Amino acid sequence: MATLCVTETITWGIVYYGFPVFLRAMEEHLHASRVAVTGAFSVGMGITALGAIPVGRWLDRRGPWVLMTLGSCLATALVFAWTRVESLEAFYVLWALFGVAMAATLYEPAFGTVVRWFPTHHRDRALTTVTLVAALASTIFMPIEAWLLPRLGWRGALMTLGIVLGVTTIPLHAIVLRRQPPSIEHRRRDAASPAPAVSFTLGEATRTLLFWVLTTAFIVGNFATVSVTVHLIPFLTDRGWSPAVAAATIGWMGAMQIPGRVLFAGIATRLGPRVVTTGVFLAQAVGVATVALVHVIPGGLAVVIVLLGASNGMSTLARATSVADVFGPRHYASISGAMALGANGARAIGPVGASLLYAAFGRYETVFLTLGALLAVVGVAVGATESRATASVEGSSESAV
Repeated sequence: MATLCVTETITWGIVYYGFPVFLRAMEEHLHASRVAVTGAFSVGMGITALGAIPVGRWLDRRGPWVLMTLGSCLATALVFAWTRVESLEAFYVLWALFGVAMAATLYEPAFGTVVRWFPTHHRDRALTTVTLVAALASTIFMPIEAWLLPRLGWRGALMTLGIVLGVTTIPLHAIVLRRQPPSIEHRRRDAASPAPAVSFTLGEATRTLLFWVLTTAFIVGNFATVSVTVHLIPFLTDRGWSPAVAAATIGWMGAMQIPGRVLFAGIATRLGPRVVTTGVFLAQAVGVATVALVHVIPGGLAVVIVLLGASNGMSTLARATSVADVFGPRHYASISGAMALGANGARAIGPVGASLLYAAFGRYETVFLTLGALLAVVGVAVGATESRATASVEGSSESAV
């Protein structure tokens, strides 16, 4: 678990959060617009989404050792290749390949490893620990990257970050993940638990209503979250807040993810992850709707920070724990990967999609209220579907085991 805490933090910090730090430098170097440059990042996120299903199948069949080691090798090579980019076309190819590397190294394979590695009674604690530590990725690396950029130039800064990425993540994945407990030992520990875990295949999971309700809910949740993140600054500045305050609001929302995840772990232990997942979507609904009304609600920015920050942090754990809780650990990575295809795809198209909604409605308030209403609908749907789906899972698991 310590290995994943370190490698997830470093990979997120350099590959994912490094992009916005070097965005302006790329615009100037490539003589391209912000839309054109950020489009490469969206392509990468789209490739990551498409890679979720094959990555999940690989994890279930072969484990994480080869996949995450090769993913770290690829990510390191691409950071070095980034220093040699001379055209927008090459930049798009680079980030398409970064999409493959992210699919093999970020949360999806890490969560699959944790569920495969840890017995049921330690699984939620392990997932919480990994996400708590990795939540510090932007806090640690973005200031470092911003400090390196003017001192070394963008090429020198990326070269330095590539060295850090390579000398940490590659050996940790190559050495430590090879020693993971065999899956049969994992199943024996689960079998010795007070309640045997259900075990669904991907095909069986897709025949349950709850799979599709959860998938839809996480698509809506990711779309709404990234839409607020990208469009909150122009929304607030248009209404009189300074750019510094608007940026700080997003920063504090990121910081609130940590207490949100701690709170999720405590509540989920008592109520179960599926119940808390319903609450997460409803909290996101209120938070997004509050964004639309932030200029008329006293302390509106504080409400947005607390509700959206905490619930966004919880949503990462909600998908990981609810999938394992409902469908069991044996084929977790394949099932989670199928859900991630839509969820990560929504993250890729969210900024553009929200722009289209803004163009259609003409007001950000209408966009945010619409997204809040959709989140409320999917939250209620998850809660309403839960009991019937649980019975379905229990019945199917008897024939699946």
